Amino acid sequence: MDPRAELLIRYTGGEFWPDLIESASGSWLRTTDGRRILDFTSGQICATIGHNHPRIVAAIERSLDDVVHLNSTMLSPPVLDLAEGLIATLPGGLDRAMFLSTGGEANEAAVRMAKLATGGFEVLALGRSWHGMTAMSQALTFSAGRRGHGPTQPGIFALPAPYSYRCPIKHCSDTCDTTCLEVGFEQYDEQSVGAPAALIAEPVLSAGGILVPPPGYFTRLMELAHERELLFILDEAQTGFGRLGAMYGMELFGVVPDFVTLSKTLGGGLPISAVVTSAEISRTAQERNLLYYTSHQSDPLPAAAALAVLQVVQEEDLPARARERGERFSGHLREMAERHETIGEVRGHGLLWGVELVTDRETREPATELGTAVTRACEQAGLCMNIVRSPAGAGMSACLRIAPPLTVTEDEIDTAAGILDEALTKSASTT
Repeated sequence: MDPRAELLIRYTGGEFWPDLIESASGSWLRTTDGRRILDFTSGQICATIGHNHPRIVAAIERSLDDVVHLNSTMLSPPVLDLAEGLIATLPGGLDRAMFLSTGGEANEAAVRMAKLATGGFEVLALGRSWHGMTAMSQALTFSAGRRGHGPTQPGIFALPAPYSYRCPIKHCSDTCDTTCLEVGFEQYDEQSVGAPAALIAEPVLSAGGILVPPPGYFTRLMELAHERELLFILDEAQTGFGRLGAMYGMELFGVVPDFVTLSKTLGGGLPISAVVTSAEISRTAQERNLLYYTSHQSDPLPAAAALAVLQVVQEEDLPARARERGERFSGHLREMAERHETIGEVRGHGLLWGVELVTDRETREPATELGTAVTRACEQAGLCMNIVRSPAGAGMSACLRIAPPLTVTEDEIDTAAGILDEALTKSASTT
């Protein structure tokens, strides 16, 4: 690693990648010493259509010639084109959009609008969720360390996650029957001061270990939320734009939220996020003095890039490709699970997969050291993926998170599977 890396503030989630990345294209990265690395993290799960896609590059070049940045009260054709195109992909009733820079900002804005629309301040989230690093979004994040940061926001409640492999209420073993939802809302009812505002959830809890809710889960969740007059925010940061094999996770689970937030997959690598809600909620929030105003709200350049991503996703039917490639990749993973006793569970949808590693399948003891060793072995062999862990005492494990670009080829899928298979074999014999 370049010694100048010591000049940078490092977050505690892990060390910097050991090589400097010089360029990227499609599913591949190239280091300054000429190594090629297959990127099965899609950057920060943002390179939806691959790194440096020609359509994104062309959109950026046009923006550089036209306009990059404007006052936040000003609009440009790319912003209006994106709003129109995005809303056309969503269910009826989700027809007012706001464009910001990050997923945390989008969730923050959605919660703020929900508070204004309802008059309440209590917000619920799922355990093991990740919603961002701004103040409210971080308060609603339960898959990362919270200690030492001081008090969070008032009125925050965590519901047990649908994690049947390690059931948080010690009820299920391998299949979630949604009892955790009933228990969670009962706990909320006991603690609430009668000021409900919103419930926020991810379709698949990615940073929490690729936790896939069972059929009927979100239908019941929305019923319980709306019974309590909680507005439902669906955070599609990692799942929107086809990653799960459908345009949005809400399609897979058969629900229409009050808000949808988009970020990572929207910009294809550029910082842009969106909040989309109904005209009624938007109007009520505005009448009650909504204030959410940032320096890069509705910036033209990232909007142009996001529009290019949307067009490519639609023109090339990348949700269908995610289903097809996901079936191929999950087939590899399940075949590995038959041979590697250290694989406790494989779970996912489309092109978002988790491989939970254990030292013993009976006790389900987390194989944290093995997870680190497998990740490093993959790095050395030219495959980038990451391992997600819960903070100390949270009971989760080592889960490999795998999320290649939706443009990944069958050969790249097979290559990555081969590297992972070899890394599991090699690491199991040395840890």
